[in-house]
Amino acid sequence: MLARPIFIGGTASHVGKSWVATALCRYLYRMGYRVAPFKAQNMSNNSMACAGGEIGRAQAAQAEACGIVPQTDMNPILLKPTGTLGSQVVLKGQPWKTLKPVEYYEHFDFLLEQVWASYARLARQYEFVIVEGAGSITELNLKQRDLVNLGLAARLAAPCILVADIDRGGVFASVVGTFQLLDETESLLVRSFLVNKFRGDPALFQDGVRILEEKTGRPCLGVFPFSEEISLDPEDSLSLEDGTVRSAAASQQFMASSSVAIVRFPHISNFTDFRLLRDAIYVSSPAEKKFDVVILPGTKSTIEDLLWLRATGLETWLFDQIRHGARVIGICGGYQMLGEEIVDPYGVESPVRAVRGLGLLRARTHLSQTKITRPVSATTPSGTRFEAYEIHMGLTIVDGNYPPFADLDEGVPDGVRAGQTIGTYLHGALENKRVLEELLGHPLPFETASSKDGEYDRLADWFSQHVNQDVLFTEYISTEKRYQVSS
Repeated sequence: MLARPIFIGGTASHVGKSWVATALCRYLYRMGYRVAPFKAQNMSNNSMACAGGEIGRAQAAQAEACGIVPQTDMNPILLKPTGTLGSQVVLKGQPWKTLKPVEYYEHFDFLLEQVWASYARLARQYEFVIVEGAGSITELNLKQRDLVNLGLAARLAAPCILVADIDRGGVFASVVGTFQLLDETESLLVRSFLVNKFRGDPALFQDGVRILEEKTGRPCLGVFPFSEEISLDPEDSLSLEDGTVRSAAASQQFMASSSVAIVRFPHISNFTDFRLLRDAIYVSSPAEKKFDVVILPGTKSTIEDLLWLRATGLETWLFDQIRHGARVIGICGGYQMLGEEIVDPYGVESPVRAVRGLGLLRARTHLSQTKITRPVSATTPSGTRFEAYEIHMGLTIVDGNYPPFADLDEGVPDGVRAGQTIGTYLHGALENKRVLEELLGHPLPFETASSKDGEYDRLADWFSQHVNQDVLFTEYISTEKRYQVSS
């Protein structure tokens, strides 16, 4: 028996599709269904290593919400922007090609086969598959080469929930306009809409619901309130712009109390490493405050972001912070920057073949065409054991007798601890409260280390409280209704 798909589409990017998909995953899981997430094509530098390679962080979180182990079939295509070279295409967990957009669509037929094969494997294992779209479901210029939106939903005969964000304004135009742009086949698929991120009294929007239902001919699945109490990993770096993650420019009131700065690289990746650092400040230009800790995070384009660090004056600012006693922590690409040189002989990340590093460590990094992607377990020098993962291209050779950041279970040391300078390839290390406290040198509040399972349950409660149960069961969950959609 094949799984029943439910498609989550949006009126635009960043309207809350991943949030709703994760909520529905947990909701169905708590009802006792076997459910899995699926996103055919994701564009994000925020990824997670799992068995077989890497997938988008959002799909890994959705798998956790389903109570299952993430696997590469849940996100068969991951596009990781690399700057001037286009995007690295990660196919079924492994690097495939680096392509510009026009080149990417030349491989449409082959990529569609891969997407279909991954979905089919999941559908044979689960009762429901929650399929997440990307961007708007009515991107007309991409319609003939659609791998991830209603083109895929039509092939799967998957009923669609349309997600709209009222917080950004224009919800009537976005919802009604989306329906007006659907062709006959697509219109049959989109069974309802929901209004997301509502602030205030939902009773004030009752007339709005009635108007939207009249204009679209579809029922409203619910008006869902904006929630600051639920904390989920952001899907991509857009969260740094919209205020989900605190930036120095937007949060001056926190500058006095925060002692941690995180450099906001243009190609920042895996910033979910810092989910426990809720008061950290993201800096993209020199800030006057003196910090106790400055973090250089991961990046998909290490050389270009190092050059950006110099061009913005942040390199000089960093050395000034060090002179005033700050510790520097480099993770993955940030660790590579700490050495004396980075060499990219094959041009895997940048047209620049070599660049001088920050010189804080006696180390050199050689970027390679082989990508290391794996989950690991490790132990810090103080004895704290933790789970982490590696996602990097290249090898850092350390020329110095530095203590390691941690020892992997396989007996291999990772990274270095050299006084004020710390470097590691291990993403996720700082998501362990005890490791983070060890690096910061002080305890964190107990509530800082919130349980992910607890957050998924709160999200499911939020969904259950505000969803129209009759519409949800009639249009999406009931086995009585069948959808006949031509492909």
